[in-house]
Amino acid sequence: MTSPAVLERFLRYVTYDTQSREGATTYPSTPGQLVLLRDLVVELQAMGIADAAMDERGYVMATIPATTKKADVPVIGFIAHVDTSPEMSGAGVKPIVHRAYDGRDLVLPDDPTAVLRVADMPYLGECLGHDIITASGTTLLGADNKSGVAAIMTAAEWLMTHPEIPHGAIRIGFTPDEEVGQGTQHFDVAKFGARYAYTMDGGSRGELEFESFSADAITITFRGLNTHPGYAKGHMVNAIKLAARFIERLPADRRSPETTDGRDGFVHPYVVDASVDRTSVKLLVRDFVTDGLAEKEQWLQSLAADVVREVPGASFEAEIVESYRNMREVLDQHPLVVECAREGIARTGLTVRERPIRGGTDGSKLSFMGLPTPNIFAGEQNFHSRFEWVSVQDMAKAAEVIVEVAKVWEEKAG
Repeated sequence: MTSPAVLERFLRYVTYDTQSREGATTYPSTPGQLVLLRDLVVELQAMGIADAAMDERGYVMATIPATTKKADVPVIGFIAHVDTSPEMSGAGVKPIVHRAYDGRDLVLPDDPTAVLRVADMPYLGECLGHDIITASGTTLLGADNKSGVAAIMTAAEWLMTHPEIPHGAIRIGFTPDEEVGQGTQHFDVAKFGARYAYTMDGGSRGELEFESFSADAITITFRGLNTHPGYAKGHMVNAIKLAARFIERLPADRRSPETTDGRDGFVHPYVVDASVDRTSVKLLVRDFVTDGLAEKEQWLQSLAADVVREVPGASFEAEIVESYRNMREVLDQHPLVVECAREGIARTGLTVRERPIRGGTDGSKLSFMGLPTPNIFAGEQNFHSRFEWVSVQDMAKAAEVIVEVAKVWEEKAG
């Protein structure tokens, strides 16, 4: 795989506005995703992948035919999502290639206050000599996960033009709406037809992730009583103030994203829908041990109960929605899928970096849907922000890893 091939693709893909949208009633949540997905089908077909197609939900699936003479090589898949985060605009992305990065500060021209510095981003210092891609300062870049898309497409082209490389059948999947937690909602595992898969949605080169948070979302809704503020004495119960008391009681020194790392879980208030009569606080709940979610959710409800107990006429209700579970609960039962990834990464000359994901990927859900799916690096850094960046050489390495992983699976068969 060559860096120019993956670079050309990536620069093209990030110009598509594929930002997904929370709370949408359509699937995908935004029409822009379908534009890129359709174009990916055309590109795959142009490579000679005849069965490339997009279904009515926007899922793209395609098959790189087997070249091996062995009959028992399992079908494996590589998956990436095309949508970008709702947290930052993905419209009008202007990618900038900073050639042969030498460690200098990277000032983004459309907002000179946006500066990428090695002091703030240590991995940037590991990419000296690389070609670094950023956006221009007012949008995200879209490396999450178009770097994965570019790596898969580049590997697919390489395999299609090098039939002498022995491998089993390889399935390709591109999905919408991962960033809003809906990337697997309509994913047909049986139709995909792979026994194992990998999401190409990780960060630094060499990363292999097979453990994630278990995750829920909880909404605490406080109910008060609204009345004319001029005549409210003794009657009004302000739900906004109830919610404020609740948020204030969340500890400042623990159990929050800003105070935890490693294997520590957290609770995170991230959306408040406020009115005097009714105010909802949405919180993310995260723990590497699934049983820890229930403990945190009970604790949050006890805090809410303490708040309303102090105010006559106040009440609250809680709604808990499961998000995803720790993929390791499944992947520990399928050690070969991790072992083959580990070996494939090492064959490219990289040191394998194994760490738990302080988040989740589509692989978290797919693993519990019957498709064991660890996560492999694609190079993306500082995702969901205007400081997002990626190394061209990291994307090229990710494409190389895909090829090597496919070869490892073929060699281990029979």
